[in-house]
Order: sequence, then C-alpha cells, then structure tokens
Amino acid sequence: MEMEDQIESQKRRGQSKDELISEGPPASIGSLGCVGWIIVIISGIFTVCLFPITIWFCLKIVQEYERAVMFRLGRITDRKAKGPGIFFIMPCTDSFVKVDLRTVSFDIPPQEILTKDSVTVCVDGVVYFRVSDPISSVANVSNADFSTRLLAQTTLRNVLGTKNLAEVLSDREGISHSMQMSLDEATDNWGIKVERVEIKDVKLPVQLQRAMAAEAEAAREARAKVIAAEGEMNASRALKEASLVIAESPSALQLRYLQTLNTIAAEKNSTIIFPLPMDVLSHFMKK
Repeated sequence: MEMEDQIESQKRRGQSKDELISEGPPASIGSLGCVGWIIVIISGIFTVCLFPITIWFCLKIVQEYERAVMFRLGRITDRKAKGPGIFFIMPCTDSFVKVDLRTVSFDIPPQEILTKDSVTVCVDGVVYFRVSDPISSVANVSNADFSTRLLAQTTLRNVLGTKNLAEVLSDREGISHSMQMSLDEATDNWGIKVERVEIKDVKLPVQLQRAMAAEAEAAREARAKVIAAEGEMNASRALKEASLVIAESPSALQLRYLQTLNTIAAEKNSTIIFPLPMDVLSHFMKK
C-alpha cells in the first residue's frame, strides 16, 4: 500500500508539473511580499496626493492592433494583456511593454545549401508570422522577432538539406508546408504563430544550368525523331492501302490523274502535262 501511495503521489506531482509547463505564465507570478505591498501603497498615496499631475502619467493608451504586458515591481500582474484602449498604471511601481499583434513579413536571406544529392543551390524565401500570446513573447524570449528570423534561416537549411535537387525544384509547396510546421512548433513557446512560408527563388550554378538545358534539348530532339518516325510509318501504311484500292479499280488511276492535273493547273497555269498510259510506253520500249 505504501508503494502504491508513493507511485500515485509521483504521478500527481508529474501531472501538476506538466500542467504548469503547458499553462505558461501564471495569472500572478508570485506574491509581491510585504515590502512590495508597502511600496505599492506608498505609490498609491503619492498618486492620490498629486492627482492633477500624476493623472497624465497613470493613464496609458494602446491601439487596436497592440497589447500591453503589465509589470508591477518586475512581476507580470495578469495573465491577460491590457488593451486595446485606456488602462491605468501606478507611476512608480508599474511598467508595461507594448506588443504589436499585426502580421509581420520578412525575407529569408539567400542561403547556400548542399542538397541530399550533393548539389549546391542558393535558396531564399519569405515568412509571415504574428504574435498570438503577448505575455509569452515578452516573458519567454528576449527578442521574438529577431529569434524567429534566425530560426527561419536554420530551418530552411535543415529542411532543404534532406531533399534532392529534383524535389527542391518540383515540390516547393511541400517544402513550404514542412517549414511552416517546424517553425510554428518551435516558436509556440515564444507566443509566435507562423502563418505562411514561401520559397521565392532557387538559383542553380551556371554550369548546372547549361547541363540541364543540354539534357532537356537532347530529350526534345529524341521525342521529335520518334514522332517523325511514327508519322512516316502511318503515312506508308496509308499509301499501301491507297495503292491496293487503286489496283482493284483501273478507273481510279485515271481519276487520280485528273485530280493531279486540276491541282497543277490551279497553281501554275502555264504548265501543261499530258499523261500517257504505261502500255504505250512499254510498247515503244520493246522496239
């Protein structure tokens, strides 16, 4: 029984630890303590005594697209950020940090990457992200914007390093989705939501471009020769069938003569052709 109680208590401690980690910053991070409350009370009395003057230092305004993370004696006062609109602070004990919630875009500088099949390419892209949790973006990382930019560069290298050149050139959408998932998972603790990642350009070495162009040209020439050969084969079959039809009917040959004369007369009126039967020529050739 004692062993089971110990196991259950360890489980409860593990669950409470996981809950604290998943919940992020608590609503009130620790108590201010006796000295802290004394300082807050003194600050309140000072604010009330100098009310006409301190009112201009106590009222703050944040825009619709901003939120304010409040600190009182260095501690976050509330789980939820302040704003938008007007809010009140104590002039001596409170401070706040403004966080912009609008979507931010930045270009990933061109990165020279060695692909899985040992080809060096230069790739750049663009990332769109926004702050989803203002408190986490202030309390968990010193500079969320700069950290996200550096992480995007390393993620681009890591993802493309596992791809072949053909996959890099053809599967850009899959690579962008994979990068978005990796960045979103890595920046979740920072209060950052990665909305979209796009690969802008893939630059190949000049020699590799020439080699690929020569390969594509050779493939096109090969296909052209195959198509021409198939056309000649189909034409020879059609001529064979036509010759069989003409051989069955002697009058068809005469009609073919007349059709040829009509075609030549339409193009060159000064040219006159007299068809002669082959029997007449064979008679002269025997003599």
